[in-house]
Amino acid sequence: MNNKEVVMISGASSGIGKALAIEMLGRGFCVSLSARHEGIITEYLAQALSQEEIDTRCLVFKCDVTVEEDCRRWVEETVRKFGRIDILINNAGLSMRALFVDCKIETLRRLMDTNFWGTVYCSKYALPYLLQKRGSSIVGISSIAGYQSLPARAAYSASKAAIQSLMQTLRIENRKKGLHVMVACPGFTASHVRENALDKDGNPQGKTPRKEDKMMSAERVAYLIANGIKHKKRSLIMTPLGKITVFVEKFWPQLTEAVAYSYMAKEPDSPFK
Repeated sequence: MNNKEVVMISGASSGIGKALAIEMLGRGFCVSLSARHEGIITEYLAQALSQEEIDTRCLVFKCDVTVEEDCRRWVEETVRKFGRIDILINNAGLSMRALFVDCKIETLRRLMDTNFWGTVYCSKYALPYLLQKRGSSIVGISSIAGYQSLPARAAYSASKAAIQSLMQTLRIENRKKGLHVMVACPGFTASHVRENALDKDGNPQGKTPRKEDKMMSAERVAYLIANGIKHKKRSLIMTPLGKITVFVEKFWPQLTEAVAYSYMAKEPDSPFK
């Protein structure tokens, strides 16, 4: 039986997911990592660890979180190799950039299938194992868009709000079982998420509309999430702007809506222009 704590991380091929994998390995965890392109995970693990460490501390699994059976098999393979699950981090996700009126239904559905249903599937199958030990953690990677919807991100905002509601329900249902549930809300993070964001037709937009070098690094986000898990935080809003937005939205929602519109309208090639 494995004695090290085990963390599962979806969407671990790049960005925050990759940074989380490296961070948790550095903290002594065994890691079960999944992505649609699992070969990318294998490549960066080979650069960071010896083959012996990879064999004993890592599981790499090809998983499309929109496919329920993939998520079930990932959980089962994790338990088969390590004998336990201590933490699940639902990180896999997509973004978008298109006005709702222009967006194809298939694009909206793909966002929900990945962000929300991917979280549902992984959480559903991992939960029985997490509940075997008090103090286990389940994390939903959300966004400030889950509090204050962003224009041109209808399905993204809806999916993040749904994740937050799901996590809150899991917390309430399992409040006497010792399950730790955390909602993590990074700010704009330097990663490939905007390059891969879907346009109205469901195609990757291929470029970022923002200055990535001005954003929070994926490594910083991973560090804060790991610390949030360690200290059993309920919610983790990672930027001053995010904290202000959440606070102001409670009392002056019209103000935050106006600011959100103005902020997004200033993006290069904004759909509002």
